Amino acid sequence: MTVEFISAINVNPSNELNQLRLSGLDPSYLKRYARLLDEGGFDYTLVPYHSAGHDPFTVAAALTQFTEHIKPIIALRPNTMYPTVAAKQLATIDQLSGGRVVVHFIAGGSDQEQAREGDRLSKSERYLRQAEYIEILRKAWSSTTPFDHAGTYYSFEDFVSVVRPTNGTIPVSVGGSSAEAYRVGGALGDIFGLWGEPLRETKEQIDAVGEQARLAGRTDRPRIWVTFRPIIAATEELAWEKAARVLDALRTNAGVARTPGLRQNLKAPPPNVGSQRLLAAARAGDLHDRALWTAPAIATNAGGASTALVGTPETVAAAILDYVDLGADLISIRGYDNFNDALDYTRHIIPLVRQELAHREVTGRRGEIVPTDAGYDRAPELAAAASADTTGSVR
Repeated sequence: MTVEFISAINVNPSNELNQLRLSGLDPSYLKRYARLLDEGGFDYTLVPYHSAGHDPFTVAAALTQFTEHIKPIIALRPNTMYPTVAAKQLATIDQLSGGRVVVHFIAGGSDQEQAREGDRLSKSERYLRQAEYIEILRKAWSSTTPFDHAGTYYSFEDFVSVVRPTNGTIPVSVGGSSAEAYRVGGALGDIFGLWGEPLRETKEQIDAVGEQARLAGRTDRPRIWVTFRPIIAATEELAWEKAARVLDALRTNAGVARTPGLRQNLKAPPPNVGSQRLLAAARAGDLHDRALWTAPAIATNAGGASTALVGTPETVAAAILDYVDLGADLISIRGYDNFNDALDYTRHIIPLVRQELAHREVTGRRGEIVPTDAGYDRAPELAAAASADTTGSVR
């Protein structure tokens, strides 16, 4: 069985611990961080979108030019770009990268955030628009002759694109935790993204996506992507001490804007179902299953992926494999101290998970996860890069 790993790109050294609140793109940092992910064993990196943030299409195009393997997952909100334009832009970056692009759709969980760029559709309408958008993209990538479209949200005539994805199409990812998300993603997604919930709730969500795929007439289901924020150290005690320092920093910085000029309201109930589910899990207990820690969700009002896996690399790798055994195909791991945590993951987590999966492939049974030195002898620049970027570390 193959499991792939996802990170998230940062364009400057700001993170949730140091709260530098830098607004500028740092090209040298972007290049160094992307190369760390590329050379360290990650398969994908999310290029996120926010109304006040950098353009993910441009960032993705840049990072493909100084990496060889990693696939950018470009976040796209349908209200920000007409689908025929997006089809060409995605295909252009796909050609630049040799066929590495994935597109991740964000219907929008916050009416306030959507309205910042003029989108005032209801949540249910946003998902209907997203479904129409995906269908247009796929037709634009496959049609060799001009076609018309007359839908609820988009209408055009005589369109054809000569800009083709390298492999004929581009994988489509859909995320969310609502019934609408399951319906659209189950029917149309190649990948479906979930935040890290307890095992039982995660299984329920995987089943819900699979059921919607079945109802849509599919014989398969989307590949499942689950996101965590691992906190690791050499011993369990040290890992939990580190987790406490992370939580203190998150609480200290609560309400401080991650993006200059935009403060978080940590008192208002979050409008999106995914955040509500994370908070419900946190209220049920700080620790779930083998290593899932939900306290950061309370500290951040579940403003995004905010549940951690805490422990030694062996504990965290085993916890990841628990989700793989449920049916997760892709695992997103990104830290609070982004660069240094990513370095730790390439050295201590990714090799362990892949070692165990290789063992299962050969023997047909589960093994005991033991420490490995895999990753320590990777390109020397990884160690040099780590020493150059320690701001905000809680080590």
